[in-house]
Amino acid sequence: MLVKDKNVVFMGTPDFAVPVLEMLIEKTNVVMVVTQPDKVVGRKKELVYSPVKKVAMEHKIPVFQPIKIRHDYEELKRLDIDLIVTCAYGQIIPKEVLEMPKHGCVNVHASILPKYRGAAPIQWAIMNGDKKTGVTIMFMDEGMDTGDIIKIAEIPIEEDDNVGTMHDKLSVLGRDTLESVLNNILNGIVIGIKQTDDYTLAPMIKREDERINFNDDGINIINKIRALNPWPLANIMIDGKEIKVIDAEFKKTSSKSKGKVVEVSKGLFGISCRDGIIYLKRVKPFGKKEMDINSFVNGINKEEYLNKVVD
Repeated sequence: MLVKDKNVVFMGTPDFAVPVLEMLIEKTNVVMVVTQPDKVVGRKKELVYSPVKKVAMEHKIPVFQPIKIRHDYEELKRLDIDLIVTCAYGQIIPKEVLEMPKHGCVNVHASILPKYRGAAPIQWAIMNGDKKTGVTIMFMDEGMDTGDIIKIAEIPIEEDDNVGTMHDKLSVLGRDTLESVLNNILNGIVIGIKQTDDYTLAPMIKREDERINFNDDGINIINKIRALNPWPLANIMIDGKEIKVIDAEFKKTSSKSKGKVVEVSKGLFGISCRDGIIYLKRVKPFGKKEMDINSFVNGINKEEYLNKVVD
């Protein structure tokens, strides 16, 4: 149902947020888009807009890009706002802004709250071997993903899913789930349900989280590789050189050693772990392009790599 007479401010930044914004543009009157400041990237120092900003510009919607919204929100005070919707914006919204809209602020979060509050819910769900995840539509408060729940939608995590495939599935699910309750929210007939205290956190992925630990079980290693593919990618170190691991498979065997290269042959590169062997399938050596394991093995001295310690 269209609610074109309702003024909505959307806050978001990456590709994940784009389907939600496009739905809101179709259904409501989006009066402003708030997104992170433009980034300067590459050797040529090119100015890059966020995916959300690009969509806003295509639709001629005013864009506001505060460095810190908790200190800079004067632009919003000038608007008559019925609802603020956030989705992967990347900043904490201050109380002053939360109190501006007539019908509150609503967030689209990529987990089944109160599980995985924080910046990287998709990665941690896959890394922890969860069989399902989902999206939560919630009213926002001053905490981090602690507001009252409006609606939850669940989706399975398949064995061949990685963070890229789940990102795309949850992005669409978030759009559809918000759309299903949008009319009621904008008409003030939604009652949120308080979250339980049984919560877990999903902090931003740090550099140390990307390193594979071969003292771990094989299934946990495979889950980490899936959880970090296609970004930022899990990695290993051999002779002080980083190799990013894009894909691998696990073979359960009795293993006397852990973290050693135990097999190097045509199309095979196996590293021992706690309960078997991790066979790399696709890698990106430092300074080189992504390649299949056959291409990688053909470019190294096989005998030299056998029995090397993997950090």
